[in-house]
Amino acid sequence: MDVTQYLLRIRYQGPAQPSLETLRCLHHCHLSSVPFESLSIHCREPIALALPLLYDKIVRRHRGGFCFELNGLFLWLLQTLGFGAKAVAGRVRNPFTGRYGPPLDHMVILVQLEGRSFLCDVGFGEGFLEPLELKPGTEHVQKGGIFWLGNKGGIWVLERREVPGKEGRPLYQFTLEEKKLDDFAGMCSYHQTSPSSIFPCKSFCSLRKEDGGRLTYMGWRLISTAGEKRTETALQSSEIPAILHEKFGVRLEGDFKPKDKEIVLPPEED
Repeated sequence: MDVTQYLLRIRYQGPAQPSLETLRCLHHCHLSSVPFESLSIHCREPIALALPLLYDKIVRRHRGGFCFELNGLFLWLLQTLGFGAKAVAGRVRNPFTGRYGPPLDHMVILVQLEGRSFLCDVGFGEGFLEPLELKPGTEHVQKGGIFWLGNKGGIWVLERREVPGKEGRPLYQFTLEEKKLDDFAGMCSYHQTSPSSIFPCKSFCSLRKEDGGRLTYMGWRLISTAGEKRTETALQSSEIPAILHEKFGVRLEGDFKPKDKEIVLPPEED
């Protein structure tokens, strides 16, 4: 871990001592600098959950990744800086199928700071911009969305709301049991191969914009959102590598093949 290079990668220039303000700024900078993407899968680049490999890919090669990669590396940074942070596991509600994924489907980070607990997640496409204090029944209004956390029987649920005070759309559920990076190895393989996972079915790259919206490449489309406004541009296959470099700072090294295939419904889970 070269902390200086990591902070340069996410364009963070503030103090590095553990504090709530530092955590907020690191989280914000990460989301606006490192894309959430599935491109390795569509370049036939195997993904392995080894921290030196993740550091090389994200920091040195200026790539992004999915939750295990992004949150795994961000957790390492937080712990190196002295934050009391741990990984916990969740299950994502697939926006295309409406089903929750298998156990250990998603990795998120829990930070203990100033006597409080905060949820961090830099590896989720529709996620929150700033860490969320872990308080059940609390709405968090941020630039780019309203987020609500609930807890029932030890299972926490993150929900995105369109209107304050009104029930919204669940994004994922999680528990507070600590996990290690190796615990996610099986699901890392699943998300590279399963027809029920978005990652092998759709080639995409998504980055948070400073106005709270998102810029997303998917398949043969470039999608920009800002509040209620959404624009979509059709792309030719030959245009995509240049778009990825110009808009996301990503240079692909393998034989990239765009993809936008329907996701197969997963088996019902209890």
